[in-house]
Order: sequence, then C-alpha cells, then structure tokens
Amino acid sequence: MRAHPGYPFHMALRTAMPLLFATLVLHAEVPVEDIRLTHTPETNTQFPPPKYASLGEWKTRRALMRRQILTAAGLDPMPEKTPLNAEVFGRVEGEGYTVERVLLETMPGFYLGGNLYRPARGRGKRPGVLTPHGHWQNGRLHNTVDFSGPALGIHLAKQGYVSFAYDMVGYNDTMQVPHRWGNETPYRLWSFGPLGLQLWNSMRALDFLTSLADVDPKRIAVAGASGGGTQTFLLAAVDDRVKAAAPVNMVSLLMQGGCVCENAPGLRLDATNVDIAAMTAPRPMLLVSATGDWTKNVPKEEFPAIQSIYKLYGKPGNVSVVQYDYKHNFNRDSRQAVYRFFNKTFFGKERATQATEQDITIDVESLRVLKDRTLPARAKDMADVFEYWKSVAREQASAADPAGLRERLMRVLAVEWPARVDHSLSGEAAVLGREGRGDRVPGIWMPAGGDRAAVIVHPEGAHAPAAMETAGELKRLGVSVLAIDAFKTVAPATPAPAPERHFFTFNRSDDANRVQDVLTAAAFLAQRGAREIDLVCEGRAQAWCLFAAAVAPVKLQLRVAPPPIPDDSDEWLAQNLFVPGIQRAGGLEAALRLTGASVRQNAAPQALRAP
Repeated sequence: MRAHPGYPFHMALRTAMPLLFATLVLHAEVPVEDIRLTHTPETNTQFPPPKYASLGEWKTRRALMRRQILTAAGLDPMPEKTPLNAEVFGRVEGEGYTVERVLLETMPGFYLGGNLYRPARGRGKRPGVLTPHGHWQNGRLHNTVDFSGPALGIHLAKQGYVSFAYDMVGYNDTMQVPHRWGNETPYRLWSFGPLGLQLWNSMRALDFLTSLADVDPKRIAVAGASGGGTQTFLLAAVDDRVKAAAPVNMVSLLMQGGCVCENAPGLRLDATNVDIAAMTAPRPMLLVSATGDWTKNVPKEEFPAIQSIYKLYGKPGNVSVVQYDYKHNFNRDSRQAVYRFFNKTFFGKERATQATEQDITIDVESLRVLKDRTLPARAKDMADVFEYWKSVAREQASAADPAGLRERLMRVLAVEWPARVDHSLSGEAAVLGREGRGDRVPGIWMPAGGDRAAVIVHPEGAHAPAAMETAGELKRLGVSVLAIDAFKTVAPATPAPAPERHFFTFNRSDDANRVQDVLTAAAFLAQRGAREIDLVCEGRAQAWCLFAAAVAPVKLQLRVAPPPIPDDSDEWLAQNLFVPGIQRAGGLEAALRLTGASVRQNAAPQALRAP
C-alpha cells in the first residue's frame, strides 16, 4: 500500500478505528468504512509524531505545506506589497535602550501598530527580532509575571538587538478589525480572516525591520509565545528571511491552537503544528515548553519528531528544547532561554550565557501608538478592508493563466486526480476508493463496452429515480455508466460527529469531498480505458461536476443544465459548493473559464449524443 507523501494517512490510521486499520493494511482494498466519516480531527485531537523517510520526501512535503499555509491564509498568490509609509516617532530613552512608537500601512488603508526597541549605544548593523504577542489581555503591552512585552523588547535591545513588537489584529493600536471573527460564510469563501491578516502583518513587519539602516537583514529572528508562537512558526515556515525562530509554549501534538486567528480553514489538512514548525529546518530553532500546558510532552515527543527532520539535513544540533515547571507563560525564565539561544546563534558561544533580566520600570501607556493621535483619514473600516481583499483576489484571478487557475482551485478544494483507484465490483454494485487514502465511494456500474463512459451524480445518490432513468438511457446508447453516491448524499451507516468550531481547519467540506468523489469516479473510468468521459449531473451536483471538470487533467465533458447564477456568486456557492477559499481562488468564474462552460439564465442542457 502506498502512503500519502509525508504522513497524513499514517496519522489517520493511528487515530482511526481499529477495524478500518485492519481492513486497509491487510487487504489494501476499498475500506469497509469511509475514513472521512470515522476520522474527523480537531484542535484537541492527539496526533502521532510525523515521520519522513528521506530528505527528498520531506522537501516535497514542505513545499506542499508552504502553499497550503498561504492558501489557507488567503495569501496565494501574494498580494502586492504596497508602500508601508512607516511612521516612527515618540522616542523615549532608557538605561541602555530606546523605544519608539511605530505605525505601518500594511495594505492601503490598513494599519499596524507597534514599538521599536533599540540599543542606546553602539553603531553598525545589528540582528533584528520580531516579537508577535499571544492572547494576553494587553497584548504587546502586557506587563505581568506571566508575560511582559516591554521586558522582552527592552532586554533584547540591551543585549544588542533591534526588536519590533507589533499587535495582533484587534489589539491595542490595530483595531480596524476585531480579533475574533472570520467564521461567517462570506469571509470563509474569500479566505478573509484574522490568521491571514496577522500573517500578512508579520511579513510586512519583517519588511519594515529589514529596511532599517541599523538592522542586518541576514540576521533576523522571531520569537513569540502562545498565539504569538503560532505566528512565529507560521512566519518561519513561509518566509526564509527568518534565520532563527523560538516558538514558546505552542508546538504540540495535543492542541493545535484555540483561537480563530490560529485556525484558518485548510491550514492543517493532514498536518499539525509539529509539521509546520519543522519547516524552519535546518535554520536554528528553540522549542520552549512548560509542564503545565499542552507542551508538557515536547521534550520526549514533539522535539524528537522535529529533530528527525533536522537530522535529514545533517543538522540535528540546530534545534534544541527547554522546559520549565510553569503553567502557560512567556515569563522571565522562558525569555532568558530565548535570549541565550539568540545570543549563541548570532553572537557565538561566548555570549550564550549572557542573558539575565533585570526588573524594569516603564510607563506602558506611553508605548501606545494612538495615545495622543488618530489613524490617518484614509484608514478603512472592516467592510472596506474586505472589499479591498476581494478586489485583489478578482484582479489576480483575472490575470492568471489557465494552469495557474487550475492549480489554485486544486489547492483550495484539496482534491487530486488519483493515480490509482481501488475498486470492488459485484454485479452492478461498485465501491471505489483512492489507493492509500481510506475513502469509500459506493455506486452502480453498468458497463457497455466501447470507449465512452459517463459518471452520473445526483444529490440524492445513485439510486435516485432520476439518476436510474438517465443511467438506463445512456446504457441503451452504448455508454458505460457509473452512478455514484457522492459523499454523504446517502445517509452513512456511521455518521460523522458534529463539527467542532475549527472543523474546516482539519477537514475538507462536504462539497469538497463530493468534488473529489466525482474525480475518483472519472479516474476509475479512465483507468478502465474510457477515452471520452461525460459528467451527467443534476441539481446541486452540477456545481460539484463543474469544479471537478475545471481541475481534472483530462477532458471531462459536462452534460448539465445549470441554474440561473446571480451576479454575486457568494450566495450561490454557499448553497451549492461551500468550500472555504473558493472565491479567493477564482470561484465560479474560474471554473467556467477552465471548462469553457456557459452558465447563464435559461441555459439549455447539452444534449447527450449516441456514440
């Protein structure tokens, strides 16, 4: 049995039902139950450690995950980097450091606030450090025993770093959008959410930091805890300008992130934070963990798994781990571990132990960017930011070539044209499954000989009267017919559990699975020698077939009578093909362009013809 690149199916087998495991391993045939129903991971699922057999296998997987992260964030393709119009002001001098207020325009009319900490003495280019914060009450300005943003910035500066502390969206000076939002259907269709905006802000913060005259762009690090830890390893995964990373109290196989800002749809399909953190390899990384939170097992489970990736590069010493007996934190001990790690990385072993924090006294309110001013007049509200996001997506889709559009749709649908389709045939009863994936697609198989075949897809399944009537007509025309029960069109024997609030971060939508089933059925027909394949679809299934035909590597002829499509396709897609990110990838217009279909009001069905 061939495994999926990386370890996704291995991960599923480790957590799925024993019966399914036995069926797949012993017989390597279509499973008795569909793994998409029996295995629905969520943020608190306990995942197994990832395993990769070779550096080549890992590099292939890494490249795929990078595109997956950017797709989930709504940043594929990347928006234009417009001028930051950076404002740096309000300098305050302390003992061995200075701190300034910063306002960046990360996209037109959208602003990011933060503080720039610098050494008070010395010249020359220094290492730069980004410090995204976690979900502490006062964000980057929080100043308690558990976490102090000012202490972190001040002590980095006193040790010779230029550091930039910046807001999560919805915190402190970055309030044009709230922090917790994005689950609404229109936002999901366009991949518009806090994770994407925060990752974009992190990239633009990095643009700002590397542009400073006193920063060495070849010595850039990032360190954050909790939700800031998520930003740390996401940024390191997609931006190679990060040369060292210290995610604190976040990398875990027990919990993947509790906030919507850490859980964009599609982010962890067949992946975990351990996979994403490992994408930093072979660049230096420190994993800071605590006994009192979900990172309690890091030294014995997550760290060895990540170090195994570093070993593939021949750099096992480039990743290290420390653990402290605390609850969830980024306290003094954890911060000092980060200082020691950065000092060793950027200044050498002789500086590795010089990392002692002193108590600080600072007026936190003086660090607020908007303490005595307002945002520029061109600042957008949330509705306008969303409209800008959509306009960028439309422009990029319009300018894309067909190959680019097809690739984007494939990624957001998370579907494939299977290399091999396993099957079980008994009379007219058929069951299909992709090799090594664990899915199960029942259907009715009516071979007629010849090289023309059709897939019939009905929203009520293969046995729907209309589907059976069409199947009979086609068989009389000498066309081989495969009518399928697309995913959950017929009540499954083992229904999936109720979706968890971050369900789409880890699982494909029902409609995405249905598009996959259409592709699996068509690939089965091609595998059996069909040279001409029709998709005969009714009702909502027309949308599944349209998008299957749009991404298939072979010609699939649509035989549909599409319903009227409103000018705004959001509502139509929400009802007929709900897939997070589908509009960001080009949506209905992209599918029509790729298939050459004409979906207009009162469109007539394309007639079936005899061979």
